[in-house]
Amino acid sequence: MAKKISQAVIRRLPRYYRYLRDLLDEGIERISSNELSARMKVTASQIRQDLNNFGGFGQQGYGYNVQYLYDEIGKILGLDGHHNIIVIGAGNMGQALANYVNFEKRGFIMIGLFDVNPDLIGKTIRGIPIRHMDELTDFMKDHEADIAVLTLPKDQAEKAAEQIVNLGIHAIWNFAHLDLNLPKDVVVENVHLSDSLMQLSYNIVETRRRQV
Repeated sequence: MAKKISQAVIRRLPRYYRYLRDLLDEGIERISSNELSARMKVTASQIRQDLNNFGGFGQQGYGYNVQYLYDEIGKILGLDGHHNIIVIGAGNMGQALANYVNFEKRGFIMIGLFDVNPDLIGKTIRGIPIRHMDELTDFMKDHEADIAVLTLPKDQAEKAAEQIVNLGIHAIWNFAHLDLNLPKDVVVENVHLSDSLMQLSYNIVETRRRQV
């Protein structure tokens, strides 16, 4: 039975990946857990514990080979292949996501944009036409999508999510302001931007309190 990795560890992996990319760009070939700790503001013990979940990757007296560790974490995150993405809701948020070219550098390929707003239908974002939601079923007959990005208003999101799942997509990046009620085999990553902003607000207030 495969070892279950905690979500806390999984959430830290993209950060390791990002810092390792920076190290490669700086021409650094190896790094110790203590040196990586100083950069990331995470304890060396935490780094070793996290990486030991996947086999360790380090060598006593040498540290970590940056390129090797970067590649291995990329494989763990599934970034050694590619994932086709469709966006459901091509308003401001959907268009901003479709325009973010760094997704493609990580293997996330935007293949379709869908909306119901007649003013948006036919407009192109980086060469991808915005189609009407009525075309989604036929589109999926000819294309394979791994991930659907949901950027619809709350009152439209549940119905759209159910349609997405019925068409065979079982991974949703959800920007809608509700928690989706979907089958257990559907992987949902909820992104509540207002929650993050409220956390930032709390930290601002807390910092001010400590300064008094």
